[in-house]
Amino acid sequence: MEHLKKTCESCQKCALGATRTNLVFGTGNPNADLMFVGEAPGEQEDLSGVPFVGRAGQLLDKFLYAVDIERKDVYIANILKCRPPKNRDPLPEEEEACIGYLREQVRLIRPKIIVCLGRISAMKLIKPDFKITKEHGQWFEKGNFLMTAVYHPAALLRDPRKKEDMLEDMKKIKEKLDEWKDLD
Repeated sequence: MEHLKKTCESCQKCALGATRTNLVFGTGNPNADLMFVGEAPGEQEDLSGVPFVGRAGQLLDKFLYAVDIERKDVYIANILKCRPPKNRDPLPEEEEACIGYLREQVRLIRPKIIVCLGRISAMKLIKPDFKITKEHGQWFEKGNFLMTAVYHPAALLRDPRKKEDMLEDMKKIKEKLDEWKDLD
């Protein structure tokens, strides 16, 4: 994992490598059964080098707490490791430049469950025509992984009416996680 992080730190595959303050590689348990994947770092993440530490990350922490999942027990990463200017959506070429790093993180961590945080992550990892409003909380099997998508916490900050859906989805994730643990 350290070797992969060092490789990312020197990456210049796209223009974002030149504009980042810090690489936002990923954080958490490198042996996690549960991995969350967002789209790209925001301003606070770029400043700290840690994913999901701004307002959206604080909201994610509240949902983890609500379903009795400790942040230290999961792994959190993004498709992009560098912040797009003004928090714009990642460009397809930026996603393609970075996706190999995420795949390697997944290979090293070997989570049982991958949760996409938001539509963009779900469209890249689950299926290109993913509809977050319609398909959040649904389960998909991809290779050796069970995958689902939930609303991005930033979307919940903009539309708090979706928080109840998010809580229900997080409860389902906790149930699946507990099922896996019972099998071990």
